[in-house]
Amino acid sequence: MQRTAGAPAWKAAFAPYLHTARAAFMPYWPLGFPSPAASLDYVMTLAEAGADMLELGIPFSDPLADGPTIQAATQQALAAGTTVPRCLEMVATLRARGLTIPCALMTYLNPILAYGLERFVQDAAAAGADGCIVPDMPPEEGETLEALCRAHNLALIYLVAPTSTTERIHLAGRHSTGFLYLVSVTGITGAREALPDDLVDFVRRVRRAVSLPLAVGFGISRPAQARAVATLADGVIVGSALIREVQQAQTPEEEGRHRVYALAARLAQAAHGADEDSLLDPTPTP
Repeated sequence: MQRTAGAPAWKAAFAPYLHTARAAFMPYWPLGFPSPAASLDYVMTLAEAGADMLELGIPFSDPLADGPTIQAATQQALAAGTTVPRCLEMVATLRARGLTIPCALMTYLNPILAYGLERFVQDAAAAGADGCIVPDMPPEEGETLEALCRAHNLALIYLVAPTSTTERIHLAGRHSTGFLYLVSVTGITGAREALPDDLVDFVRRVRRAVSLPLAVGFGISRPAQARAVATLADGVIVGSALIREVQQAQTPEEEGRHRVYALAARLAQAAHGADEDSLLDPTPTP
């Protein structure tokens, strides 16, 4: 069966979770980490563990929104020769390997401009990407990229933070397609011990202003946190906690993949509605 591609893929993927106390699970993975070849296996592992959609990072030398865990991973990917063209090749390879869930490319504006704006959108769509997340591009400056994404059937996802005004939330919601990315805290990515106290009010405030699905990221690292977010939002995004499993493994190619599978499976179960006591002990894929 042919997969739903491009912007409509997000609507289909979020549909089972809207108006429920469950959420889609969206892990983040930096392409090229821990090596270009191994990153493909890790992405497939996340899909096998229960991911509903993926955020795939294109490494950049100055990742302003990323915390130390992701920064270290992307620097390792860059040192291994990971480039924008190579990342697009990886997306095409993942599709050829049978990956069907929606994928958004997370990158910064400089790499896109260096590659060529129109060329990037065209090649990303041809490779099998379904959307783009560009944290350092505000909606006031996104007209050209938005038009290109519409022409090539890609979603363009903007971010809002707890400090965003209601006016700005409305603006980001009008210009986003697919879903709106809610940054749970003011600051950079990274696993945190607890969810922010104002998260409930923040999500409710955005929900009143925007009709798109809402996905929450930054700081989520544990199944209990994923479960809590799932009762508020439509998507749960986790990155640093998964990457850290590889960084702490003695053998990233083997033990790391098993550790990532185990954590991702528990996070997926929690996002999908399981409470802490009913989480199954996942069996890693061989």
